[in-house]
Amino acid sequence: MAGGVCVAVTLLMCALGGQALDLLRATATSGYAPPPPTVHCWCASYPNVTVCSWPEPPHSPPTHYVATYSERHRQAVTKECHLIQPGSSPSLAPTSASSSSSERLWQCQLPNLKLLTDYIFNVTAVYSGGSSSHLSSFMLEDIVKPDPPVDIRVSPHNVKSLLVKWSPPPTWANLDILPLKYQILYQWENKGTPKSINLGPFESTMVELKGLIPGRPYLLQVCAKELLGLGECSDWSLPVKITIPRAKL
Repeated sequence: MAGGVCVAVTLLMCALGGQALDLLRATATSGYAPPPPTVHCWCASYPNVTVCSWPEPPHSPPTHYVATYSERHRQAVTKECHLIQPGSSPSLAPTSASSSSSERLWQCQLPNLKLLTDYIFNVTAVYSGGSSSHLSSFMLEDIVKPDPPVDIRVSPHNVKSLLVKWSPPPTWANLDILPLKYQILYQWENKGTPKSINLGPFESTMVELKGLIPGRPYLLQVCAKELLGLGECSDWSLPVKITIPRAKL
């Protein structure tokens, strides 16, 4: 396409009544329209810690980003959020088995959000030949996602049991007021066929798994969720592998 031609690509899914809105827009002053950022927002410690993140494109990164947020019904009043460049400080993204360490993640902190309020988040990637934007809406209660539990400890207990203990995610700041509940995933192989069981929820940080088979390797992980069910469960914790010893003859 000839230079100076403006290309616009828009995908819009919008509904009233506080439902999700997702708007992707790319504009270019040449034939190439850069892809919009892929944004993910979550609240790691309700209601204090809300973060939005997006990966930096591996090729032809933008010259800079502009990220703002506002209340959905007061869109004229926008605030800029604090941008964290990839590698400039410890990542706010949770550490889990599904995390990709190869991605360069931009992150943006949204402080002091109100409860039960719809918000609009807008991030624009500015390139030398144009720009691309991702516009989304969310309510804080819908994006609650704690960080994974930590310090997973698994030990044999009796002949066919395992005792699993863990600690709550240290980033969940209001544990006394807003407790967490937990799920346990344990996996094994039976004659080469993968098997798994998901147990819970549990309100304690210790569970005994019974009826297991000595000599069989098990892989265990734990996730955390807000006690009343807000949002979703955390990513699974890093896996712990253990084999129950066979009884001595």
